[in-house]
Amino acid sequence: MGSGSPPTSGARRPARGGKAVAGRFPVILERTPYGRNVTSFRDITQASPKTPKTRAEVAATYVRQGYVVVFQDCRGRYDSEGEFVKYLSEGADGFDTCRWLAAQSWSDGRIGTMGLSYAAHTQAALACLAPPGLKAMVLDCGGFANAYQDGIRQGGAFELKQVTWAYNLGLESPEAQKNPRLMAALKAVDIKAWFGSMPWKAGHTPLSLIPDYEAYVLDQWRHGDFDAYWKQVGIYAEGSYDRFSDAAMIHMSGWYDAYSRSTTDNYVALAKRKKGPVRLIMGPWTHGARSTTYSGDIDFGPASTLDALGHGDYDAQRLAWFDRHLKGSSLADPDPPVRLFVMGGGSGLKTPEGRLMHGGRWRTESAWPITDARLTAFHLHGDGGLSSKPQAAAAQPITYDFDPGRPVPSIGGTITSGEPLMRGGGFDQREGPTVYGSRQPYLPLEARPDVLVFQTPPLTEDIEVTGAIVANLWIASDGPDTDFTIKLIDLYPPSQDYPEGYALNLTDGILRCRYRDSWETPSLMTPGQAYPIKVTAFPTSNLFKAGHRIRLDVSSSNFPHFDVNPNTGAPEGTGLTRRVAKNTVYVDATRPSHVVLPVVPKRA
Repeated sequence: MGSGSPPTSGARRPARGGKAVAGRFPVILERTPYGRNVTSFRDITQASPKTPKTRAEVAATYVRQGYVVVFQDCRGRYDSEGEFVKYLSEGADGFDTCRWLAAQSWSDGRIGTMGLSYAAHTQAALACLAPPGLKAMVLDCGGFANAYQDGIRQGGAFELKQVTWAYNLGLESPEAQKNPRLMAALKAVDIKAWFGSMPWKAGHTPLSLIPDYEAYVLDQWRHGDFDAYWKQVGIYAEGSYDRFSDAAMIHMSGWYDAYSRSTTDNYVALAKRKKGPVRLIMGPWTHGARSTTYSGDIDFGPASTLDALGHGDYDAQRLAWFDRHLKGSSLADPDPPVRLFVMGGGSGLKTPEGRLMHGGRWRTESAWPITDARLTAFHLHGDGGLSSKPQAAAAQPITYDFDPGRPVPSIGGTITSGEPLMRGGGFDQREGPTVYGSRQPYLPLEARPDVLVFQTPPLTEDIEVTGAIVANLWIASDGPDTDFTIKLIDLYPPSQDYPEGYALNLTDGILRCRYRDSWETPSLMTPGQAYPIKVTAFPTSNLFKAGHRIRLDVSSSNFPHFDVNPNTGAPEGTGLTRRVAKNTVYVDATRPSHVVLPVVPKRA
């Protein structure tokens, strides 16, 4: 898009009697690959949970208050020409769009941005270039701090949602829309069968019919090292924090969202650097589900939605933000720097919809991380215990077989865009007919020999854990490379509704061991040698009730959330052979594997 030509967009301006009102107005911009005129199911409210607002209805909320609203198709999507290159064109294109908007006769030069998911990524990308006129932002579940660690890769592993996202968006691509044969062929792709036939070869993947999409996904997959590829504008805000726009910002996400780490990382860095107010909101939601009371198979109650914070629905809250920072409204800012939802504390009963009532409550904070959280080490014991007391000196290591041909299935978590293979949220960690990769007789994951379980005794008092979760493990393998995963679980005791208890996943993490010392310069392992590693999980906030147990599961796969390590040391995304690895976790006093939990003390 040239700087002198308008964007491919839909612009709505204040009007009376069907005629545009003369004058200059602040502009609200959303850049999206999902169709500027396409209604999104995320635009529901608590008052209207089944009928989302249309794009015109969303725009009307702001137009009636004296704003120009612009919805723009990203390059190569829907009505926009050019080639779609995921993420990497959005910084420059967004900058050009802002410059064009600020120069229009109906613009007063002040611009606010909004949008969910990819439309949050586009905001962060353009803000990295500090475009003219940008004064206010609302980033909803997105805005890459570092896509190498959150969104494309994590801990060195590749997030396979990039494949399912590309396939689903390929169905909406201009090429498929204009070619009935291509559309029919894409719809005939059995993506579940393809995921069951890994590893893949270029030209022989579920994306082969849309080669441009296949090319960028394989490019992401095969860039295993943290090199210049990962430091481009659009996927690496960390590299641009100092020049990042000084606009007023809201960073919002959910504990079960794929971008919870990016959201909190961006808040921490930008709150320190920027003059404009920077706010953080963390709910109990999956991706974009701010007006929904449940995540996966667990419910938090009607007070858990964003609407329940008391400032009206989502559009009303955004409007108040834009009024303050685009129009200089005299309304005082009612919000503290941090608002977060502490999950847990509910009845544990089954709701009429069949979900576990986990409960929770909103709380305000002055900063993130929580200032009075105590980083507490819980040690892994050889008998399966998890305790603040160190392990005995002579404890034997624990060894298991990790077979990449039979990986541990992903059951919930920080997953988005994974349909039809996986979905995010909280679930009982038990295989079943709706869980991809499950096998009969559908046992709990803890029954698998390649899932190590460490848990506390039943708690004698409530314990709140809020913050990032880090496991410091001592490990070994008989191969040159392998993965280690962690999963933090709130283990409910047996009850009438759940006679076997309920193992509720809270957050998880992964590390590909070749990156144990450096993301830039990986190194293979010496078989049999013990190494200390750090596995970082996304942040969470949960109240473990008295009678519950805190549990940590350790394994070596989480599929199809992440690609499966072939245990051969082959370059990322290229190996066509696999081997079973014998993986070891040490739990003795000289090699004290432990997880560090941010425990928040009781408050008045």
